[in-house]
Amino acid sequence: MSDSGLGVGRERVLTVGVVVARTGRLTSLGDPLDFVMTLLAPELAAAGPRGFRVRLAGRDSRSSADGARQAVKELVQDENAAIIVTLAGTQVLPAVADACESVGVPCLSSTFPWQVYYYGRGADAARPFDWTYHFCWGLDDIAATFADLWEQACGAGRQTVGCLWNDGPQGDWSRHPEHGFAPAARDRGHRLVEPVPYREPAVDLGRHINEFRDAGAAVVTSAATGQDLALFRAQAAETGWQPRLITCSRWLAYPPSSTISGRQSAQADVATLVYWTPGHPYRSSLDGTTPAQLAETYEQMTGRQWLQPLGLAYALFEVAAHALTTADDPTDRRSVAAALGSSRLDTIAGPLDWTSGPVPNIATVPLAGGQWQPGTRHDYELAVVTPGGAQGLRVTGDLRTA
Repeated sequence: MSDSGLGVGRERVLTVGVVVARTGRLTSLGDPLDFVMTLLAPELAAAGPRGFRVRLAGRDSRSSADGARQAVKELVQDENAAIIVTLAGTQVLPAVADACESVGVPCLSSTFPWQVYYYGRGADAARPFDWTYHFCWGLDDIAATFADLWEQACGAGRQTVGCLWNDGPQGDWSRHPEHGFAPAARDRGHRLVEPVPYREPAVDLGRHINEFRDAGAAVVTSAATGQDLALFRAQAAETGWQPRLITCSRWLAYPPSSTISGRQSAQADVATLVYWTPGHPYRSSLDGTTPAQLAETYEQMTGRQWLQPLGLAYALFEVAAHALTTADDPTDRRSVAAALGSSRLDTIAGPLDWTSGPVPNIATVPLAGGQWQPGTRHDYELAVVTPGGAQGLRVTGDLRTA
């Protein structure tokens, strides 16, 4: 039975619903998705199965879980969405996916470690999801990438690593004994120093600094906000102590100029994960666009520096179009979900394969190691300092240490 095709005269329409943060604290993450949505609307109109036109319909998540659930409801009831896509945050993305799972509409998402998406929403090997699919890196991939950076900064062998982790979901999953960052880092032979988690926003991180210094930590790793990372760096400098290197995964996708600490950008010389850059050797399955071309288009049209989530946002629409085109019946949501689960596609974000993921419903994205360093075109630019698992990615800078 058809349940997601709309007829307009003789033309049949398939709607891709987009949950995007246009207002609230996640607008910086919503920006690349909103940009790509506008950019690709004409291309996608003709990218669907024969006899259909694909249209995009967006709803604002308002950067909240409640707003995300309302957005899904409207996209299903008002727009008859055949599939929903999103990039979101810690609270919002699971809300979108859970709402889609509840009402029975295919959902595709990214920018969220897959273990948190999968196990955090209650799935396991015996009970995978029916409607919701995801592509991203894992917490273990972050640990492996950061371990490469620690060893590059301090030499091979066991390092003592200070863990600046909050008492929220980021810290909880970093510490998770089975699926988290910590066990993967320890498996590389490193010693982790884990003080009592701090509450966001942090007001005093002196206890953490003292414990790291007393333990002889050469590096500090974190999933802090830019604000809390700036506080940590400022208070550490006041004590006369600084680690040789800081690695941080949260909000480090964005140029340092977006978060200023008063004396220097919070992210300056902080090492981080790299999942997409203009230098990645990929092409879009829709139109052959390269990462370099997409980044340049974004900068020319917005006047702003390119962002890592651009590549994942673009890939969301590539995979959605692929699923609609390969589904046995693109007007049947169950058929579209099945097409997502069997998708193998080379995208602008790299090869994505849901047939060989670490668990059902998941495709993975390789990570490299990078660092925000003073740039030539921009105040700070993301240098690739170790290629990690990203095959064909060129190293563009040397790791800077204190």
